[in-house]
Amino acid sequence: MKVLLVGSGGREHSLVWKIGQSPRVSKLFCAPGNAGIAQMAECIDTPPTDLEGLATFADGNGIDLTVVGPELPLAMGIVDLFEERGLRIFGPHREAAEIEGSKVFCKDLLRKYGVPTAQYGAFNDRDEAAAYIDSIGAPIVVKADGLAAGKGVIPSMAKEDALKALDTIMVEKALGDAGKRVVIEEFLVGEEASFIVLTDGEAVVPLASSQDHKPIYDGDRGPNTGGMGAYSPAPVVTEEVHRKIMEEIMIPTIRGMASEGRPYRGVLYSGLMIKDGQPRVLEFNARFGDPENQPIMMRMKGDIVPLLEACINGNLQGSIDWDPRWAVCVVMASKGYPGSYEKNKVIRGLDRVAEMEDVFVFHAGTAGEGADIVTNGGRVLGVTGLGEDVKGAIDLTYSAVKKIQWDGAYYRSDIGKRALDRLQ
Repeated sequence: MKVLLVGSGGREHSLVWKIGQSPRVSKLFCAPGNAGIAQMAECIDTPPTDLEGLATFADGNGIDLTVVGPELPLAMGIVDLFEERGLRIFGPHREAAEIEGSKVFCKDLLRKYGVPTAQYGAFNDRDEAAAYIDSIGAPIVVKADGLAAGKGVIPSMAKEDALKALDTIMVEKALGDAGKRVVIEEFLVGEEASFIVLTDGEAVVPLASSQDHKPIYDGDRGPNTGGMGAYSPAPVVTEEVHRKIMEEIMIPTIRGMASEGRPYRGVLYSGLMIKDGQPRVLEFNARFGDPENQPIMMRMKGDIVPLLEACINGNLQGSIDWDPRWAVCVVMASKGYPGSYEKNKVIRGLDRVAEMEDVFVFHAGTAGEGADIVTNGGRVLGVTGLGEDVKGAIDLTYSAVKKIQWDGAYYRSDIGKRALDRLQ
C-alpha cells in the first residue's frame, strides 16, 4: 500500500520511521518532510495547510492511507475534505479536532461530562478577564483559546505577570487570532504526564505513558516551548493512576464527544497534572505528541498500520505490546529558540550516531543543502535512545547528543531527571 504522511517535524519523522517498518507499506510519501524523512520517504513540496493540493496528490497517486501529523490541517478540516473525495485518512474530523482548536470548547466539554480539570473562566473581553484575575489572584494560568504551536499557555506566579500575559495575548495580539478569547485557569500543582490513546470513536486503546519537558531551561525554568525532551514510560502513571485516567478521563471524553455529535476518531493526547494519585486534565491535543511520540514509537512493538486502519474502520480492539526498555528523547534546538534563531547551520556528527545501537536521531527542523544537512527550525533534532533502565537510556542518549554539533546547538541536560528521582 502507498501511505502519505502530512507534516515536517520530529513527530512526523517518528511516524514515517514506524509506518515504514510495516510489511504492508510499499511506498511512503511525506508532505513536506525534512532532511531525515527524505532518507525514508519521497518528500513532496506541498505545505500541510494546502488541503486541496494534498487531496489532489493523494487522489492522483493512488494513496491508500493518509496520516496527519500536525494540528492545523486537522482544525482546517483535512479529514472532512479527504473523506468527501473518497480518500482514506487517519485523524479526527474538523468538529472533533476542536477539542484542541478551542480551549474554551474543551473546558466546557470537560465540565459538562464531569472530567476532572482545573477551575476556569473564559473571556472575549480583556477587561473582564483582568477583573477575573484580580478577583481570584495568583498563581494562575492564562491560555489563548486557539492554536498557538504549544506557546499559548502562560503560567503566572503573580497577578502582575498574569495581566502582562493577558495583554500580550489580547492587546498586543502576539499569537494572532488564537488570542481573541482566553481561558483563565486555576494553577494546578503536581507532576505532569502525557497520556495518548487511539480510538475509533468507541473503543479506546492506550499508548505507553510518557512525560514531556516544556520549559526551555534545566529545572523547568524559562518560557514554554513545543517540548525539549520526553521519556517513556512515566513512573508517575502507576497502574492505579492508569486506571483512573482511562475510566475518569479518556473514556468519558470520547463518550462525551459522541454525545455532542462530534464522534472522535484518531489519536487523542491528554496532558495531565497528577497529584496524590489523582489525574486532572491540563489540555487535549488532536494528534500524537511531539516529542513524546519519538520515545513511544521506539518502544512500540508490532505493526502500527493495522491500528491506524482499525480507527478508521471502527473496529479497534485489543492492546499494544511494548518494549520493556526505557526510551529517552533529548531535543537539540537552535540557539534563541523559542524566540528568534538563525537557520542554515551545518550539522556534524550524525554519521557517528548512526553507528550506535539502540539510538535513533529523529529530524525536526532540518533541510538538505548539497551534501550537508543544515538547521531549518527551532527544534532541530530529537535524539532518542533505549536502555534497560531509565539511567541507561539517559546515559546512552546524552552520549549520542554529545557527538552532534552545529553553531548554536542547545539542549537541556536534565531530561529524565524526574523519573530518576521518583525511582530512587
